Amino acid sequence: MTPAKNLQSIIPVTIITGFLGAGKTTLLNKILSTKHGLKLAVIENEFGSENIDNEILVQNNNEEIIELSNGCVCCTIRGDMVETLSNLHKKLQTNQINFDRVIIETTGLADPGPLCQTFFIDDYIAKHYMLDAIITLVDAKHAPKTLDEQIESQKQIGFADVILISKCDLVSEEELLKLQDRLIHINPRASIKKLLLDSIDIPSILNISGFNLDDILNIDPQFLNQEHHECTEKCSHHHDDIVSFTFYSDKPFDSEKLEKFLSQISQEFGPDMLRYKGILYIKELDNRILFQGVHMLMGAEPGKPWKGSEKPNTKMVFIGRKLPRELFIHGLELCTVK
Repeated sequence: MTPAKNLQSIIPVTIITGFLGAGKTTLLNKILSTKHGLKLAVIENEFGSENIDNEILVQNNNEEIIELSNGCVCCTIRGDMVETLSNLHKKLQTNQINFDRVIIETTGLADPGPLCQTFFIDDYIAKHYMLDAIITLVDAKHAPKTLDEQIESQKQIGFADVILISKCDLVSEEELLKLQDRLIHINPRASIKKLLLDSIDIPSILNISGFNLDDILNIDPQFLNQEHHECTEKCSHHHDDIVSFTFYSDKPFDSEKLEKFLSQISQEFGPDMLRYKGILYIKELDNRILFQGVHMLMGAEPGKPWKGSEKPNTKMVFIGRKLPRELFIHGLELCTVK
C-alpha cells in the first residue's frame, strides 16, 4: 500500500471523463469562461481542436502552455501524462506559472483506469498530486444504447465520484429515472446530478474529495434495499458488466490477514477491479483507516479517531467487472476477529 501523504503540500486533481458527445468540452468551456476565482491548470488531450472562445485566451499559439484571461492555464499533452504533470509542477515551483488545482479532460473513448493509476505508481506524481474526484458526464439521450454497446462507457461510470447527466431535456422523466436506476446499479456511491450549465456551481464540483475519502462513504440508500435492487434489474432488461457490492462488518480486521487477502485478490482480479475504497476498522487501532485502490494498486492512511459514542465498523465498496462477490465477502469475513 502507498504511504500517507502530506495533505498540505499536494495539488488536487479533477478528471472529467464521459463518452463521445456527453458534453465534456461544453463543461470545460464553461469552466474556462467563468470568473470563479480558482487558479486552474487544465490539461486537454487535443487543445486547439475544440471551440474554446478566443476572448478567453491571452495568447493562442503553438506553445505547450497557454495562459487564460481568467487566471487559469491550459496545456496539451505532448508526452505522457506523467511528463505533463511533472513539467507543470516544475514550472509552478519556479514561478513560471501559477495554479493550485488541475483539471484533466480525457478523450471520449478513454478507460480512466490507467490515468488513475498514474497517481499511485509514479513517485514524483504521488508526492505532489492527489486525485480529488472523477466527474463522468452521461448523455441522457444516448446513454442507454452506449452502455449496452461500449464497455468503456460502463467503466467511466464505475470510476465516477460524481455523475452529471446532460441533455435531460431530450428525454422523458420516465426515461431519466430508468437511466438513474441503471447508473446507481453500476456505481452506488457516486452522486448523480443533472448538468445545468446556467446554474452550475463550479467550485462545488472541483472540491469534492471523493477519490480520497474523508470519514463518510456515501452510498445510495436505495441500492442497499434488496427489493429495490431486484426490481431495477427486472425492469431494465440489461446486464451490465460493471457492477458494485458493499461489505459491512462491526468486527475488527486483523491487519496482516487483511493485507494478505487484498494482495491475493488484487493479483487475481486486479484488471477487473476498477475502484474500491472504504473505511476500515482495524484491531488495536484507535483511528479509522481510509482505504482506496485502482486495479492492482492500493493505498491506506489514518482517518479520524473513532468517537466515544461511535461503534467502530468497516464499510467497503467494490466496483468492477464481473467480480466474484461471494468470494470477496467471505474472504473479508475470514480476515475479521472477535
